Amino acid sequence: LVSIEDTFISEATTSEEVLKEIGLKLLEKGLVKEKFVENILEREENYPTGLDLSVINPSYDNIAVPHTEGEYVNTTKVIPVGLTNKIVFHNMIRPKEPLEVSNLFIILNNSPEEQSQILAKIMDFINSLDIEEAEALFQASTPSNLSDVIKNKL
Repeated sequence: LVSIEDTFISEATTSEEVLKEIGLKLLEKGLVKEKFVENILEREENYPTGLDLSVINPSYDNIAVPHTEGEYVNTTKVIPVGLTNKIVFHNMIRPKEPLEVSNLFIILNNSPEEQSQILAKIMDFINSLDIEEAEALFQASTPSNLSDVIKNKL
């Protein structure tokens, strides 16, 4: 589900900026369709994807799992994105609540029945981390740093 060539670090400062930036890179690679960026931005506004990880460990940073309908993607993958700046996304469970996130796991899924399984795999991955691995994940500054933490776990 994850590969180093599809792992990114972004210096964006807003959710819109990072979703556009990574969305365009995914479009260039042929992983998504033309309307992907427009759709993921609209979906994030209407159905936020921030996950509060303090329930797993109070010291963990939060993540977001942006995604869109399968008709806008060409594959099934998870795209890890490390953020050099924490960015505000809104809480998936309590949409009015802003959450600062350190990492995105953009779900590309052209097979709708797999959506909940992919989200479960991401949560299993987060739950499997020890403190050192979690710190490495949240502080990764290069795609290879980020990929090293995730490799063989997701």
